[in-house]
Amino acid sequence: MNEEKMTKYEKARIIGSRALQIAMGAPFLVDLKPEDLERIRYNPVEIAKMELEKGVIPIAIVRNLPHERRE
Repeated sequence: MNEEKMTKYEKARIIGSRALQIAMGAPFLVDLKPEDLERIRYNPVEIAKMELEKGVIPIAIVRNLPHERRE
């Protein structure tokens, strides 16, 4: 899903989930130089934000809207 079409709650959930994965040792999905990591102080949330901006996070959002029926 495109970042512009996500709600702030969806963005927060994705960033939080991805930051937890990074904190637990998951590899980065963007290329970061050592000086970039120093600048952001190895903050998993900032790394997750960068990944979201690049559109490389493999997390999908499924919206259950009230006017749609799923069978």
